[in-house]
Amino acid sequence: MQRRILQIRRHLREHSVLGEYGAAAIHRELEARKATPCPSLRTIGRILQRWGALDARRRTRRSPPPAGWYLPEVARGLAELDSFDTIEGLAIRRGTHLTVLTGISLHGGLPAAWPEASLSSRRVVERLQEHWRQFGLPAYAQFDNDNRFLGPKQHADTVGRVCRLCLSLGVTPVFVPPNEMGFQAAIESFNGRWQAKVWSRFVHRSLPALQSRSCQYLDAVRQRLAPRREAAPLRDDFPRNWQLDLQQHPQGTITYLRRTNDSGHASLLGRSFLVDHHWVHRLVRAEVDLDHHRIRFYALRRRAPTEQPLLHELTYHLPKRPFKE
Repeated sequence: MQRRILQIRRHLREHSVLGEYGAAAIHRELEARKATPCPSLRTIGRILQRWGALDARRRTRRSPPPAGWYLPEVARGLAELDSFDTIEGLAIRRGTHLTVLTGISLHGGLPAAWPEASLSSRRVVERLQEHWRQFGLPAYAQFDNDNRFLGPKQHADTVGRVCRLCLSLGVTPVFVPPNEMGFQAAIESFNGRWQAKVWSRFVHRSLPALQSRSCQYLDAVRQRLAPRREAAPLRDDFPRNWQLDLQQHPQGTITYLRRTNDSGHASLLGRSFLVDHHWVHRLVRAEVDLDHHRIRFYALRRRAPTEQPLLHELTYHLPKRPFKE
């Protein structure tokens, strides 16, 4: 039977009109020839494998890159990164629709969640200040491209309220590439846990009741992960007598993770910048240095996370104009 299966495979490969000669095609041919007994698909596949008659190559399994691999200091465990996101589409039985602002630190696992009846960029700024006053400042704060985080997108060269808050405190804001998987894995995992352990587990009669239950859960998680927080990179103290001045011209560095298009351009700050004609449909880290008026593009590859060569550097001046409250 094994020799017969190999002969049928050879015949189908050379003469089949469909050009199919795998286990399924061999099984159909055996049934057409009324072979008895007729081996199953699984048995045919094992026979082909035993005789080295498989053309498909085994998938090469590569180890994943380290957490925060796209930021060298974070990947080496020298700096902390706080990721923030939102959970939407929740509603209390009486009709109150909710939005939950969530956060998690990459190394320390420090969680945060704020259920709100409505969430604006002003509210995000208030919650971030509250969180960082209590636990200290990270080196990086990561967001998706929601307008409440990134700022309005209808105008070029716009730095939003949340981004100005980060820059004013010396925290580098990081914006992940749109429609990309993996960069927000930590916060998305926490979002799932919060919904399973807080939202879906209990019946919440009101928003204050939900907020109270969420605070109890967060306190318990922080207590359980206290050893992990102690081993994480140190967080800076929140500056005393600090006040946010949105009219001050932004200073510092804004980091954008982007994927180039088919011509090697990357989109950020409402503009399209040439990175490299040969680096198409690839990931880049764009560092907008507002102090030295430069944008630097670094190549990113998951297969070689430690190799991030500089692809291009150009001059960029952020226009000085008043911030519209």
